[in-house]
Amino acid sequence: MTFQFESLVPADVAFDQGGTPVSKLYGDIYHARQGAMAQADHVFLRGNALPERWRGRAGFTVCETGFGLGQNFLALWHAWLSDPQRSTRLHMVSFEAHPFSRADLARVLLPRVPDSMAGLARQLVDQWPALLPGMHRLEFQEGAVTLTLAFGAVGRMAHLVQARADAFFLDGFSPSKNPEMWTPSLFGQLVRLAAKGATAATWCTAREVRDALSNAGFLVSRAPGLGGTRDMTVAVLRPNLGRDEPRSAPQDAVLVVGGGLAGAGVAHSLALRGRPCLVIDPVFERGLGASHKGHVAAAITPLISRDDDLRARLTRAGSQRALQRWQPLPARARPSRCGTIELAQDETEESERRRVLDALSFPRDWVSWLDGGDVSRLAGFRVEQGGVYFSDGQLVRPELLIEALLGSPGVRCLAASAGGLEPARGGWRVLDAGGSPLAEGSTVVLANAARARGLLPMGEGLSKLRAMHELAGQVSYFDPDPGHEPSLILGGAGYWLPRTAGVCVGGSTYVPNAAESLVTAQGRMDIAGKLSGMLDVPKDELAGWVAGGEGWAGWRAVVAGRLPVIGELEGAPGVWLACAYGSRGLTWSALAGDIIAAALHHEPLMLERDLLRAVAPR
Repeated sequence: MTFQFESLVPADVAFDQGGTPVSKLYGDIYHARQGAMAQADHVFLRGNALPERWRGRAGFTVCETGFGLGQNFLALWHAWLSDPQRSTRLHMVSFEAHPFSRADLARVLLPRVPDSMAGLARQLVDQWPALLPGMHRLEFQEGAVTLTLAFGAVGRMAHLVQARADAFFLDGFSPSKNPEMWTPSLFGQLVRLAAKGATAATWCTAREVRDALSNAGFLVSRAPGLGGTRDMTVAVLRPNLGRDEPRSAPQDAVLVVGGGLAGAGVAHSLALRGRPCLVIDPVFERGLGASHKGHVAAAITPLISRDDDLRARLTRAGSQRALQRWQPLPARARPSRCGTIELAQDETEESERRRVLDALSFPRDWVSWLDGGDVSRLAGFRVEQGGVYFSDGQLVRPELLIEALLGSPGVRCLAASAGGLEPARGGWRVLDAGGSPLAEGSTVVLANAARARGLLPMGEGLSKLRAMHELAGQVSYFDPDPGHEPSLILGGAGYWLPRTAGVCVGGSTYVPNAAESLVTAQGRMDIAGKLSGMLDVPKDELAGWVAGGEGWAGWRAVVAGRLPVIGELEGAPGVWLACAYGSRGLTWSALAGDIIAAALHHEPLMLERDLLRAVAPR
């Protein structure tokens, strides 16, 4: 399915005479007048034979067609917590074309939940994401409960979700008010997602809905309705349909080759799920964070494009995932959410950026246009240009971040060089340069950038990886006068970061066909040239702001399209790739780690299927 951008229209709520929330857009109530929790319990939990069906299971997944105020999710979560025999993990995937803002969700939801669920509702509000189209993953109970929100039209988003659902809560507005929630096409996508034996339940008894469910592959019947309602609809998937029960996730250590940002992100995501891993890299002889030793600071910044293309959507997903994953880290390793301003280079670019922002209609608390005066106020010194302001721009100390991620419980690090990979007893064996075994396991993740090519067990059908190449590059350290120290990240032709560890970092260079990646005087002058216009400082003067250390140099591995390569290698089950991060290693690290860890543990994925295809190895 081709992705077509549609602006997200937030919910607009009113209340009827009885105080029940009503959608102004659809003219329909958000839940039965008998009460949201009564409806959730009778229709959706009992209608899907819950909690009995999740008992003794490692995981249980529910798919909901209309999130609304989230009361069904809260009822599901509360029932799971109250059941001593509950499944180990609980997942919900929910579609919502018109989500509430966080402020409106708090205003409408919190007064309407029973005391027993008030704490759960507050956690939901606290984690509620920015109103951006696409997928959003929220986690509760230390990751044992996940909520994957798909913001956008259900007819489009249902094609993009990747999950295996055991039960369906069909809870859109009525077919006469919102027919898109009850179409044969949508029910066909739900069957694509359904596990064997999946059930469905809804308060809706319209004949056309029951027929559409039956034609899609469900055995449909009636059950007693809620309160004074005569009946409701329940269904079970036909025996010949549905996804098989996945094999239990292995508990052996995942082997991760590469101790940089990519490998650290994978190791951390596995550790959060209690899965041990062994990270292999010779760089560990100099310490856990040695792959970025001396790299004082770097930035994570989303980007926008006119049609919200693949790169923009992936970058947004990656930066949001990093924000969620890394804010709980210890203070010294935690990224600073200081904000980023991407400055316009000229009037033509300013006009184009403004048109893009108007077309996207993203929430202003996530991205907005600032004129030069507002930029100057936030930056802390005079800046002539206006720019696009991202409130979620993050300043990162890479060495300290990697140390913290690799220091997670269950992560072991081995200072050794991987020289080969070969099949071994249903899994894989990592060999050293001389062909001797280093480690063996059911799953291997190659997270060692361009060096992954030399370890791949298959050479056919991997044109993307064969074309991977490396670019050298450096950042430089400056000690500016106080009048040019930014309070946030400034981007443009180059980038200029807030003072960290006594220096301001400026970047960066891109050097193709380099034999070495080194910090050079020419590189410093090139960076000064990029920063000169941004800071209104002559290039030679800027280059003379000498700091105690000259800078840091490294390599970037890139493929055509400059998207990362993330996923399982076709034809080699158990071999995963997390490489080709280019200049956005920090942006992709947490997202790639969670994609791989979620897939290994049979969780719903937090990224759309078209984006997963775009980054898949091939």
